Amino acid sequence: MQDRRFRGGRMLATLMLAAPLIAGRIAAQDSTTAAIPDSGAVPAHDSARGESGAPLVRSDTTIVVDRVLAVVGNRPVLASQVDEEIFSRQSQGGHTPTDSAGMAGLRKQVVSSIVDEELLVQQAQRDTTIKITDQEIADGVEQQMKKVRANFSSEVDFKNELKKAGFETPEEYRRWLTDQQRRAAFQNRLIDKLRSDGKLKPVSPTEQEMREFFEGQKGNLGSRPATLSFRQIIISPKPSPQAKTRTRAQADSIVLELRRGADFATAAKRFSQDPASKDQGGSLNWFRRGIMVPEFERVAFALKPGVVSDPVESPFGYHIIQVERVQPGEVQARHILLIPEIDSAHVDSARTLAAAVRAKLLAGASFDSLQRIYHDRSGERQADNVPTDKLPEAYAKAVGAADSGAVIPVFQIEGANGRQQFVVLQVTARRAPGDIKYEDVKDKIREQLSQQLAIRRYLDRLRQATYVDIRT
Repeated sequence: MQDRRFRGGRMLATLMLAAPLIAGRIAAQDSTTAAIPDSGAVPAHDSARGESGAPLVRSDTTIVVDRVLAVVGNRPVLASQVDEEIFSRQSQGGHTPTDSAGMAGLRKQVVSSIVDEELLVQQAQRDTTIKITDQEIADGVEQQMKKVRANFSSEVDFKNELKKAGFETPEEYRRWLTDQQRRAAFQNRLIDKLRSDGKLKPVSPTEQEMREFFEGQKGNLGSRPATLSFRQIIISPKPSPQAKTRTRAQADSIVLELRRGADFATAAKRFSQDPASKDQGGSLNWFRRGIMVPEFERVAFALKPGVVSDPVESPFGYHIIQVERVQPGEVQARHILLIPEIDSAHVDSARTLAAAVRAKLLAGASFDSLQRIYHDRSGERQADNVPTDKLPEAYAKAVGAADSGAVIPVFQIEGANGRQQFVVLQVTARRAPGDIKYEDVKDKIREQLSQQLAIRRYLDRLRQATYVDIRT
């Protein structure tokens, strides 16, 4: 018998019929119900009899197992899927109506959103250039499993919570996650491809649409925390030319061995100085343009899968890159990072330079000009409206209660790969906590609505080109 498990709130509705000798079959009735004959039932046109010759008694009882609320292409949208989504929203603190009319409206909305999701999945599956590998999904599921498991102090607590959610075993939960992540991957990959191909151009929302969106959402926005905005010049110690030459020579020798057949992942675990990817054999997973530094991206997006690059210099050091897979607008790659040695003399020179830069600012020099000359490109140039309770410890301690315009004394942070860096920072704004106003989120609303409207327009075209039958 089939289980219907609801994620979110969570509810487990399982139909169990224990009658012996169930002779029946599950027969569809008008595509909306399933009839389960009782024990000993026979088709109506049969005249079967028992050993005594008396006709066998048949019950006409029908039990509704599920109901089709819509059809997209050749795929049904079931009532259980809608219930599942509603319970999910409830579990995440979402408001659900208590009256029948409100609940009917919510169910209608959920059906429409599931139809949209199915349209995107089917379109992605028809596109032969979009590939979702089993390994990609398995890696994502494993990360999610670990993340969820980490919330529980014991395996027993973890399994008990899964059972409350309707999953009898962790393996059932894993299978459900696998299906969800595969569908999400198809949708995201399709949207990314449409954007990169220029087929999903942003649609500018009107001022009225933006204000209506804000009015509809402001009840969920809460209050605005105290925030800080600043701009900074990060000064990093520079390696000597001799140190760079030694590191480049090492990179060349590793490239030579890799091209002779050495395993890239093994070499990355042995030589790479990137702590974020070293233990994963240098894996960077999938990334789009704009994520990595320009020097790295220029090579990564030009490489063919399997080819080992020459050493690539960036602000982080020397990279050896190998692309594994390519999709429109993104690549999956590994790298080995080698960082030239920096000694205490280089660190002292950077500290002295940072102090000199701050002195120039206090004397009236242009912040933008100094930033162009001295700022380490691997670091952020500025930060806007950062909640003060979210500032990194070194920043919070250095800035203290400084107000707009203040140039903070030079302070030290730990940069990439544990290297010391020195920060020259100017506070540009400080705001007290308060209610979130339309002006605070106007730009974000414009960006979000623009993307939503573009996707909505594309979905409307898909609906016109695909068989969609909504029965509610």
